Amino acid sequence: MKNYFKKCCLKKTALFSVFFCISLAVVSQKAITLEEALKVAESNSPSMKRTRLNLIRSQENLNAQNAALKSNFSLTINPIGYTQSREFNDLISKWNSRNTTESYGMFTVTQPILFTDARVSLVNRFGYKDSYSEFTNTTTKGFSNNLSISLDQPLFTYNRTKMQLKQLQLSLENAQLSYALQLLSLEKQVTQAFYYVYQQQQSLEIARQAFVNMQQSYEISKNKVDAGLSAREEMFQAELNLATTKSDYENKQVAFENAKDDFKVLIGMSLYEDFNVLPNIAVDTIPIDVSFAIEHGLKNRMELRQREITIENSQFDLIQTKALNEFKGSLGLSVGLFGDNEKFDKVYANPTDNESVSLQLTIPLWDWGEKKSRIKASEASLESNRVSLDEEENNVILGIRKIYRNLINLQNQIEITKKSITNAQLTYDLNLEKYKNGDLTGMDLNIYQNQLSEKQLSYTNALISYKLELLNLKIQTLYDFEKKEPVSPVMTIENN
Repeated sequence: MKNYFKKCCLKKTALFSVFFCISLAVVSQKAITLEEALKVAESNSPSMKRTRLNLIRSQENLNAQNAALKSNFSLTINPIGYTQSREFNDLISKWNSRNTTESYGMFTVTQPILFTDARVSLVNRFGYKDSYSEFTNTTTKGFSNNLSISLDQPLFTYNRTKMQLKQLQLSLENAQLSYALQLLSLEKQVTQAFYYVYQQQQSLEIARQAFVNMQQSYEISKNKVDAGLSAREEMFQAELNLATTKSDYENKQVAFENAKDDFKVLIGMSLYEDFNVLPNIAVDTIPIDVSFAIEHGLKNRMELRQREITIENSQFDLIQTKALNEFKGSLGLSVGLFGDNEKFDKVYANPTDNESVSLQLTIPLWDWGEKKSRIKASEASLESNRVSLDEEENNVILGIRKIYRNLINLQNQIEITKKSITNAQLTYDLNLEKYKNGDLTGMDLNIYQNQLSEKQLSYTNALISYKLELLNLKIQTLYDFEKKEPVSPVMTIENN
């Protein structure tokens, strides 16, 4: 009897130690909400980091192009240059040796003109030259300065500078849309993973409750067998039920830990940090006007704008294709003032005007149909992108309609599963009393316990499915029907 009492004490002590350790582990765990998880994911998720870097690249390319449209200043300095050469002079039909030493600097200001795709340049070249010629047997020394302003204007062609700027603006807008879409996609992924962790957490809790209930039924069966009120076969069945329930509980623990690790990787959380989720799955019936949802989705969906950007880029490609082997021209104008003198302060004592005008035309003659075929190919690509836009609009409408129908169906399922839990709990309590009175076998009680666990899990899954469908509707329409406000995803970031 004493040994039996000692064994009982040891069992109770061990059981208390296990629950104490579990309690400490729960206390040390970090409780994380969905909003906190989304903030961590936005900063640390690998996919968001890549999308953010792409946005920075597009922004900096546009910044560079805008900077290139401003005046460009450059200074070229040649401190010393020496040449010695012997060349045949056609003018005198003799060989002539020449030695030249020079030094010069050139200051240039270049200004692109966005409106006309022209380029205006201001150039000032100042230098000193010391040159000896064998033919004249003389040495010429002195300073010189050449100041000129020139204009280079393309004619009969499209404005390449303006198109390049517009393409970069569209590229940035597309990157901003991609960033916002990735943010919404991440919200969906994180929410799904968050609720999956919660499902596993609830499954673990339900399995724990089932294990506790089965321990109680096992103790009841054991007491009956020990008192001679039940056959020993009932004890064997109770042991099997307890072992099965314990195994299911342990499996749910493994699934829960695996789900948490996958969630950590998704949001960029440390794998060594433990946590529990704190979801808000309270569900209220939310009235949804499907016509308003479709109208808002068609007006604001970013995928539609991306399709429009693709069409605009295709139109630019068509313009460039039509410029292949095109008739075009270039007008060049230049005026300047040149002066030279042995003395620095008299460089412009006797200045000379320099002017030049040039007109260049490129006239295509025959390209064997290359331009015509390339234009047809570009037009086909443009039309294909327009078809894709129409298809995307239809997909938006169909997606919203399907989500709306699913929400109505899920509302009914929530009510049904909620009632089924109540019925399953009452059924289990009644049959537990029957089991205590010896009117029910352990195998039958296990069936009612499994039914209760299934109903509890079904209710949790129905609530989560409804929450996820509401999130899908928000993503599809860019309107939050829970908060009754439009969704404005973050589309730009600060880059310091």
